[in-house]
Parts: sequence; structure tokens; C-alpha cells
Amino acid sequence: MPVENLTLKKHPTILVVEDSATQALQLRSLLEESGFDVVVANNGAAAISSMDERVPDLVISDIVMPELDGYELCRRIKADNDLKGVPVLLLTQLSEPEDIVKGLECGADNFLTKPYDPQLLLSRIQYILVNKNIRTQGRAETGIEVFFAGRRHFINSNRIQILDLLFSTYETTLRQKRELERVNQELREALNTIDTLHGILPICSHCKKIRNDEGAWTRLEEYIGMHSDVQFSHGICPECLRKHYPEIAGKDRK
Repeated sequence: MPVENLTLKKHPTILVVEDSATQALQLRSLLEESGFDVVVANNGAAAISSMDERVPDLVISDIVMPELDGYELCRRIKADNDLKGVPVLLLTQLSEPEDIVKGLECGADNFLTKPYDPQLLLSRIQYILVNKNIRTQGRAETGIEVFFAGRRHFINSNRIQILDLLFSTYETTLRQKRELERVNQELREALNTIDTLHGILPICSHCKKIRNDEGAWTRLEEYIGMHSDVQFSHGICPECLRKHYPEIAGKDRK
């Protein structure tokens, strides 16, 4: 079903819980430009106080914060009868499996890794709010109805199946992340190797041989070949042609 056919509140209120003033300002600007009303709290305790005055449609919380971290904030929201229906999106590094276990234990509704892509965040917010609307309109007797990728889906998998899917998805994502880190490390090492060609190299003024780290003198092309993937082909420039082979240079001018 197209997104536009699913009615959302005109200006949903989002409570942003972030102890970094810079990151909170960036997130607030992004959300307000997208039509959301935004309230900001700089830690979990301040967020609880804010929700006593105004219940938001969604809470977006960092995890690592002073006084009350994101896990404990989520746990308290879900334990409160007046607040437990408010979805909580946790911003996390997802560096270890324990992170997602803690999120499940505290009742978090969704995760997003930092740093995040702004468009992905907005898409994730829409996903959460649309599914919240669907479920408040009436629960199915069996299974769960969700909205994903512009369509309604009915899931009647049991909890163990859902957890299996969740963990397998997380494992795949984590493996891809670690593989990317490995490739980046190899790239950094390759760049460091290239950097060895920078700096001062002892070179003979006459024959142009280079002295290597062991003190041996090697031809310029041999040295560069050993320190890079460059391969040389030989030719002769016009100046050397006139100097060393005048008879051939003279024929070329005729």
C-alpha cells in the first residue's frame, strides 16, 4: 500500500534525548525541516521530566549519557502504563551482540547505527510511526501486521522465529561491517607503502641510481618497481635522440 494512503498525525512530536549539544542541534534541524515538532532533552532524567508534561509520538535516544542512559530510559518508558505505547528508537554503535540483547531486554522498538544517513533516519521514523498507527487501529488475533517498503505485511511467525531472523540479520550486518574495516585497514597499509616513496631519496648525480635502506645502489626503475606496482617501458626522448643519435634525428627532420 502506498505511503500516502496511510494517515499520520500532521506534525508528530519527537523527543530527542542526546547529551551532545552539537548532535542534538543537527538532529533537531533535520527533523524540524521534515515537518516534525521536536523537544530536546540532554539526558534520560530530563527526558522523563519532559514526558510528564507532554507525551511524544516517538523518542529518539542516544545510549551513552550521564545520569540515565538510553537503555534505562527505555526500560522506564516501557514500565509506565501511560508511556509504554511510545516507540523508542535507540541510536547505537552496535559494535557487539550484547548491544542488541540489551536493547531487546529494555523493550526498544528499533535501532539505528551511528553515524547515520539522514534519509535512512527519516525513513526509519516513518516506518515506526506508520506501524504504530496500524497497531492502534486494532490488533489481529494471531500474528502481527506491519508496514514495510511501502506495503502492509502480516507476520504470523512465533517469537523464536522472529528472534532468529533478528539475530541472523544483525550477524550479517556486523560481519559486513568488520569486513569493511578489514578492507579499509588494508587500504591504509597500501597507502603507507606508497608513502615510502615520499621524502628525500639519495640519488646519484650521474647515473641516477638510488641508494636503498640497506645502502645498496639500484637503478631508478628497479627501485620504483620494488616499491610500487609500476612497470616501465623504454623509449627515447627527442633531446636524447639529437644528442646520442644525431644521424637518426637528422633523418627525422627531412
